[in-house]
Amino acid sequence: MGLKLIIFDLDGTLVDSRADIMHAVNYAIASHGIQPVSLQETMELVGEGAIRLMEKLLKKRKAHLAISTLIDRFESYYAEHPVSQTVPYPGVTETLQALHQYRKAVISNKFRSISLQVLERLNLSRYFEEVAGADTFPERKPSPVPVLRILEEFGARPEETLIVGDSTYDIEAGRAAGIKTVAAMYGYGAPGFSHNADFVITEFSQLIDVVNRFNATMVG
Repeated sequence: MGLKLIIFDLDGTLVDSRADIMHAVNYAIASHGIQPVSLQETMELVGEGAIRLMEKLLKKRKAHLAISTLIDRFESYYAEHPVSQTVPYPGVTETLQALHQYRKAVISNKFRSISLQVLERLNLSRYFEEVAGADTFPERKPSPVPVLRILEEFGARPEETLIVGDSTYDIEAGRAAGIKTVAAMYGYGAPGFSHNADFVITEFSQLIDVVNRFNATMVG
């Protein structure tokens, strides 16, 4: 028995999408006179999906607007500019290729349609059998529901699965689903998010070593 399935977060784990998300947010709020967000603020706001991002931003700016209006503008802009400045992190393509024998899925808290666009345009979609977004299942990370549904779909057991992510939402979802967790320290995660992770990587290519260690533990 060994590793069968690797589940990945998208933003901050596979790709650096901060700039494109920032531009979409600023487009959405521009006509309402709300102070634009910076790249640093964008990193602090992402992780729970577009709706929660806007909720947190409006609370921070003390603005009172209908979320739906901002979400529509955000999504329409982002759908047209999904990878203007978004790039895979160093080593992503090579590492995914090196791990070709393992089945792979993506669980993102952004909408599935945009997640698919990002992966397809960056030539990464070929590595994943399934891509789930915030609108795929009844709940989203940090709920374990998306992870459990993917395990069921792939016929994989928790002890045969890893989840790789850059936020506490990924680690919490993985732990609640009973799978091993890998904290991607190079992403957007807040300080301390990795405390409960089983493994830690500071660059994507280190995932190969994690997989080897995981398998060695299972054999032992």
